[in-house]
Amino acid sequence: MSTNIAAINESVKQASAWTQLVRQEISKVIVGQTYLIERLLVGLLTGGHVLLEGVPGLAKTLSVRTLAKTIQADFSRIQFTADLLPADIVGTLIYNPKDGAFTTKKGPVFANLVLADEINRAPAKVQSALLEAMQEHQVTLGDCTYALPSPFLVLATENPIDQEGTYPLPEAQVDRFMLKLKVGYPTREEERLILDTRAKTKEADSINEVATPQQILEARDVVDSVYIDDKIKDYIVDIVLATRNPSVQKLDMAPYIQFGASPRATIALTLASKAWAFLQGRGYVTPQDVKTIGMDVLRHRVITTYEAEAEELTSEDIVQKIFDTVDVP
Repeated sequence: MSTNIAAINESVKQASAWTQLVRQEISKVIVGQTYLIERLLVGLLTGGHVLLEGVPGLAKTLSVRTLAKTIQADFSRIQFTADLLPADIVGTLIYNPKDGAFTTKKGPVFANLVLADEINRAPAKVQSALLEAMQEHQVTLGDCTYALPSPFLVLATENPIDQEGTYPLPEAQVDRFMLKLKVGYPTREEERLILDTRAKTKEADSINEVATPQQILEARDVVDSVYIDDKIKDYIVDIVLATRNPSVQKLDMAPYIQFGASPRATIALTLASKAWAFLQGRGYVTPQDVKTIGMDVLRHRVITTYEAEAEELTSEDIVQKIFDTVDVP
């Protein structure tokens, strides 16, 4: 097996070379936000959609737009509002009275990277239209079904403040996002650097295109080949099962968990761990890879009870307790 892992290591190093170039290009525009950039790359490498939560002004939109430029991808931004219609996202059929025929007008969802800005500001039917496209990777307009471009990735943002007039995503729909990221404020040093580099009236440095969508698709094949030991597979299953039945791990957390993570979480945690190992230039997954990316995979999939809210316990507290308790192989 060692020779196989050596071969996988070599293919990972070759296939992941572009990720470092992408990071360098993004750093020309974005100061800090390493956590955000690395998780966006995980989403790109796995085809997993990403939900971003953070207050305004933390460069969420700028990060996604800059990432799209570096990989020569089509970028589309949809500002979600209360009066948005499903046709505004997926497209519609337009009637031409001259010849009595319908022509197809594709919506902004037909792009490689789609930024759904403040997704919780649009009503449920609009959210459902986007989430269906995310799941099926296709859109049906009239009698015709159109495949979405590949790679296809949705990055949705939520604003944790100013919740009046919003439509929170139902838990079943939130589950369709592979990762949920909580983007925080920069450090003092980063804030000072932001002041020096961004407090100008002219545009920042131009971004070079250092990768292609084809390279990303090829990298996904290598991510699939990343070795994951049976013990680590069992570790992932134990973690997910502990969110449903914590008593198995001798955790007294059952009164605080209304619903645990679904089997989709098991798949997502495995894929995300492989992608994280790939980004570190390794051809095999370690338990630390699972721990590093695990919170982002599970924080939105563990639904807490009223008892947990009363004791000010969040889903993150519960997930962290599970990671601290489950035996590491």
